[in-house]
Amino acid sequence: MDRLRIAGGAALDGEIPIGGAKNAALPLMAASLLTAEPLELTNVPRLRDIATLIRVLEQHGVEVESGAGTLRLTAADIPNTMAPYDLVRQMRASVLVLGPLVARFGNAAVSLPGGCAIGSRPIDLHLMALEQLGAEISLGRGYIHAEAPPGGLVGNRIIFPKVSVGASENAIMAAALARGTTAIENAALEPEVADLAHCLNAMGARIEGIGSERLVIEGVDELHGAQHRVVADRIEAGTYAMAAAITGGSVTLQNVGEDLFGAAAAALREAGVALEPNGAGIRVSCADGDLTGVDVITDPFPGFPTDLQAQFMALMSKAGGASMITETIFENRYMHVPELKRMGANVNLHGASAMVRGVEKLYGAEVMATDLRASSSLVIAALAAEGETTINRVYHLDRGYERLVEKLTGCGARVERIAGS
Repeated sequence: MDRLRIAGGAALDGEIPIGGAKNAALPLMAASLLTAEPLELTNVPRLRDIATLIRVLEQHGVEVESGAGTLRLTAADIPNTMAPYDLVRQMRASVLVLGPLVARFGNAAVSLPGGCAIGSRPIDLHLMALEQLGAEISLGRGYIHAEAPPGGLVGNRIIFPKVSVGASENAIMAAALARGTTAIENAALEPEVADLAHCLNAMGARIEGIGSERLVIEGVDELHGAQHRVVADRIEAGTYAMAAAITGGSVTLQNVGEDLFGAAAAALREAGVALEPNGAGIRVSCADGDLTGVDVITDPFPGFPTDLQAQFMALMSKAGGASMITETIFENRYMHVPELKRMGANVNLHGASAMVRGVEKLYGAEVMATDLRASSSLVIAALAAEGETTINRVYHLDRGYERLVEKLTGCGARVERIAGS
């Protein structure tokens, strides 16, 4: 397996282009199943998760043409509405094909995605939403079987008992082709959800309330093709912002606005990080040694994102004083803690909270990546550590960070990817 070798101590200085959001591109790709006409997406990142969903869509019958940052998806002939285990198990977001398949074709069989390293992430809300639209759901032999009533799905009121990004996305896509009106209450506010809704409207959907907790969707008989640019990746931007801050550097994050940061912007500023919007994006800077400990609690957008929790912990490991980080989204998202402690971080876990007391120095060590965001937290710590760090199992990074080594070395970091034997 490949690994990263990072020699710490260099302050990042330069510009980093922020790509399209993986978490926006995936539901947008699934939305191609809603129409027989081509859906063309631009600003698509080249990532392992994108490649996995391409394989899922292709086995359904979607024609996929890819170029530099673009995907052209045509679902004119879909002979197969089953998403098999060997593909779905690789990425939980594959369940996003469920809503579009049932809405357009009346039936679907999608493998249960199972658990993952950071938590179980059940799909009960996805299924509840489809049942509210009239689908009959059954589970058997490891698959979700969904069938629409004669005449197709029917609009209804869907009230989510808790916020779920994926369930909101599946519900929106299914409701776009349902007969009548659907009202979705307590919908997720994440920018990626709004991006999907904007794309669907460009395809002929009738969605009102975009960006709010209440979406009203007037179903249409069919959707048409469209062109859509994927929204910038706020998690990638936040990760590089923290990398610049922990090294005492100054970096311009291109193609991203502060509105995508939500509570992360406030937490960074409170910690002593300067965020200055400019014509190119946002300039992030922090004087070396000026970091201050800040408490954060992960929460759905616009709260502090769980996908930046690990990276923020790495940042706080070098901050003055102490910080308390509380994880409320996933029950098992502290697996990066033992690896950060190997590098000298002072972190103590107390149930769902982690007490981080800043240390003067982190030290290079050999560490193991356990999931996507844990991987990036180790990169951040390594950039500031004294000596050399080797990060193993970096294939996790390939799921969410495009050209990471190139972007960091372009700002002066000493990072090398070493091919596995």
